[in-house]
Amino acid sequence: MDAAGVVLPGGGSGSASSRIERNNAVLKDPSWFGQFRNGSNPWMARYVYALIFLSANLLAWAARDYGGSALTEMERLKVCDGKSDCLGAEGVLRVSLGCFVFFILMFLLTVGTSKLQDPRDAWHSGWWSAKIAIWVGVTLLAFLLPSTIVRIYGEIAHFGAGVFLLIQLVSVISFITWINDRCLSEKNAERCHIHVMVVATGSYVISLVGIIMMFIWYTPDPSCLLNIFFITWSLVLLQLMTSVSLHPKDAETCSFFAQINAGFLAPGLMGLYVVFLCCEPAGESCNRKAEASQRTDWLTIISFVIGLLAIVIATFSTGIDSQCFQKSETQGGGGEKEEDEVPYGYGFFHFVFATGAMYFAMLLIGWNTHHAIKKWTIDVGWTSAWVRIVNEWLAVCVYSK
Repeated sequence: MDAAGVVLPGGGSGSASSRIERNNAVLKDPSWFGQFRNGSNPWMARYVYALIFLSANLLAWAARDYGGSALTEMERLKVCDGKSDCLGAEGVLRVSLGCFVFFILMFLLTVGTSKLQDPRDAWHSGWWSAKIAIWVGVTLLAFLLPSTIVRIYGEIAHFGAGVFLLIQLVSVISFITWINDRCLSEKNAERCHIHVMVVATGSYVISLVGIIMMFIWYTPDPSCLLNIFFITWSLVLLQLMTSVSLHPKDAETCSFFAQINAGFLAPGLMGLYVVFLCCEPAGESCNRKAEASQRTDWLTIISFVIGLLAIVIATFSTGIDSQCFQKSETQGGGGEKEEDEVPYGYGFFHFVFATGAMYFAMLLIGWNTHHAIKKWTIDVGWTSAWVRIVNEWLAVCVYSK
């Protein structure tokens, strides 16, 4: 093992053993600086990858909103077909393509890693100069590709973004179910009773307030029938989830619904997720905030920044949640990890970030690869609205089954 803690090929069992001991010592270090200075710490590696992903998001936004000055150079390279929005939708797709290629390469190089003494663990958790150079290189290369290839990638990105949403959906529902099961277990039921009631009540109140505000903002007159339907159906779904969760257990219902007799906490938290997905139906004529959105103000900028950070946080939290897709294995092993096992699935982590690269591209261009959207906006338009609505309905189906 070298000074940076990287296992060199042929290092032997002594190197592997010392690396395991060093990882255990690192994970017990309470200080961020003490962990960050260890270049091969898989826990701190997550944050470096998230920082790379955030940088790609910011670069894609800059290419979309402020890339006009680079248009002349891009036309000289003859990759924009002379279109004025080359660094709009197409610029976003090029940055996304570079980010996708980087993380899919990392996926291919780390998938199947299970032990800390595997040399691929050192590659995942270290060698940052080389990996940042690779990311920068593939991003620059993406700007040299013909527009045809970029457009093909844009069509594929629709599918990849859908895969990301499905993975995120399963992860969110698994997390909510896990919290609910922990709080309702015999060990914690009495201790968590008050906390559960407070959180559940707060979730329902916020959900109902959100639905009322959506009626005020997005249904100014009776002609906005689709928005009225979307919002009303969200309220119906909240009631449906609550009814299913409060239904008493019996053999017939157990065979159809999985979330029966689950109490108020799980449907309350799911209600927050459902209202979040339905938070902005489309159609400027049915949007009281549309007039204000024509100008860029601090509220618009803050909303955009929060949306951008939400993408990164969602990708990060989903990427480390590989266990929700391995429930049978975890249950079979009693949930205990061996000392030399990797702390999370490296391949799954990078795959989520790869699909997340496609997802942020779709949000920044409104799921439409043919034109760019207005500055400081994210996830707007009818296509985006339908993606959110379908995801909302699918979430309720997955939760209830």
